[in-house]
Amino acid sequence: MTLQDKVAVITGAASGIGKDIAKRFLEAGAKVAIADLNIDAANATALEFDPDGTRAMGVAMNVTDEAQVDAGIEAVAARFGGIDVLVSNAGIQIVAPIDQFAFADWKKLLAIHLDGAFLTTRACLRHMYAQGRGGSILYMGSVHSKEASKLKGPYVTAKHGLIGLAKVVAKEGAEHGVRANVICPGFVRTPLVEKQIPEQARALGISEDAVIRDVMLKETVDGEFTTVDDVAETAVFLAGFPTNALTGQSIVVSHGWFMQ
Repeated sequence: MTLQDKVAVITGAASGIGKDIAKRFLEAGAKVAIADLNIDAANATALEFDPDGTRAMGVAMNVTDEAQVDAGIEAVAARFGGIDVLVSNAGIQIVAPIDQFAFADWKKLLAIHLDGAFLTTRACLRHMYAQGRGGSILYMGSVHSKEASKLKGPYVTAKHGLIGLAKVVAKEGAEHGVRANVICPGFVRTPLVEKQIPEQARALGISEDAVIRDVMLKETVDGEFTTVDDVAETAVFLAGFPTNALTGQSIVVSHGWFMQ
């Protein structure tokens, strides 16, 4: 199991979980494309991790834009000689009760999570199939790929959908040596989660401490947040796994929240 000289595209990689995964992939020997809506941040991250510019590159990518996704993946393949790993990580969060949820926000969230996963998957599969050296596709799911919570209708819907997509890709990709799996973290204290704490406190009429204790971490075995390092280590393991023995699976990384 190795990522040495594998070419990985990681979406939403200029911050949060995606950035930590990019760092760990580079440490494991991969060549990494930092794909992000914010190209300045993507370039800065690539330079931060790889000052010589030989193993990391920034790529402008709005994952809901078909032309931009296809062009970005082509640029990575041309620069590094193919595509071996996709980590579909880009995502957002918007919280509100279903009866008050704006349709525009519903469509925006599903587009980023699901359309983005589809478009990047399709673009990368075309290279993986043509190369004939297999590949690994990882989707950033959530415990909300398995469970539901109040205020998160489109998010829960999208994260459940990623499991279905991964299963199809696992079946279609098997003959080409392409594996697909979903990482399902619990709450990770990223800027995305920090933003949710006061929003949920207002929506639920409770304190921010109560949101953390009684909503986010209530079902864990130790009352601890999952860390970005926990998720990144899981991504390295799954990306480097060498056979179809581990494909079509959803791996929960959550301090015991939702035990399968």
